[in-house]
Amino acid sequence: MGWLVRRVRERAGRGRYLLGIAGPPGAGKSTLSVALRDTINREAGGMVAEIAPMDGFHLGNDLLRATGSLARKGEPDTFDVDGYVAGLRRLRTTPVGEPVAWPTFDRSVDAPVPGGVVFDRHSIVLTEGNYLLLDDFGTRRWSAVRALLDECWYLDAAHDVIENRLLRRHIRGGRTPAAAHDKVRDSDLRNADLVAATKQRADLVLRVEAGNYAVAVPPP
Repeated sequence: MGWLVRRVRERAGRGRYLLGIAGPPGAGKSTLSVALRDTINREAGGMVAEIAPMDGFHLGNDLLRATGSLARKGEPDTFDVDGYVAGLRRLRTTPVGEPVAWPTFDRSVDAPVPGGVVFDRHSIVLTEGNYLLLDDFGTRRWSAVRALLDECWYLDAAHDVIENRLLRRHIRGGRTPAAAHDKVRDSDLRNADLVAATKQRADLVLRVEAGNYAVAVPPP
């Protein structure tokens, strides 16, 4: 973790530094983001880093249900991509010290929380999500995301690790084992394959090895 923190601090300059952490569902992006944020803040002696999760821009369940898309929740077209891009642009252009509200996501109610986090004095933004390196997907302008990031890392994980983590996540969220298996097979693993195809666009590809983060593929 120490070398990743040094990498961020060496690259962060004036204004806000936006780091993306991409990867398939279940790879451990949230865990990496929290560890990175907490270590940066501890070493800085203050709150200079915070997380802006992509999941805060899930479309609402009522809208997904009305369009017959609820079972596919988590796929690229079930997010408010324009809202996410606009939020990143606000973080990019708003001076440090002025507040910018950002939605988070509450898994216990399966819904976004408006203004779940507020950026003000934070000069380092960690935004994590599946599709940060995706090209445009239908009418969704995902390619606009990468252009707003200073750097984007990709966190990789073995297929069986992802599958087991996602099964446990869905069961904890209230699904039956059979329903969790269907969700993972019919949606999550398809998403993982789609995300895997974006790996080569990352500045750094990471894997967890013996409890530490290591470079899986050297950056170009």
